Amino acid sequence: MAVYVVTWNLNREANYDAKRTAFLKHLERYQNVADPDLESVRWVSGDMSAHDLSADLQQKLDKNDGIFVSQLVRGEYQGYLSKATWEWISQRLD
Repeated sequence: MAVYVVTWNLNREANYDAKRTAFLKHLERYQNVADPDLESVRWVSGDMSAHDLSADLQQKLDKNDGIFVSQLVRGEYQGYLSKATWEWISQRLD
């Protein structure tokens, strides 16, 4: 199964909280995990492509918002995350 890092930014939202809640609810349709220190980043696992995941998530974004989706490759990532986040990622990588 693939693991993707998804990061986004909601820009110039009149009702930021409602927009963020709607986006996260849409994202919850996928297996995902959040790290407590990264507010607008999720790791998502599934059998879709990065393109398909991005296209699906963009349905809940405006043209002025930003999103980035990239597939993780075993041994080709590094960072400072919680132990639980690292374990979640490691358990799902092909």
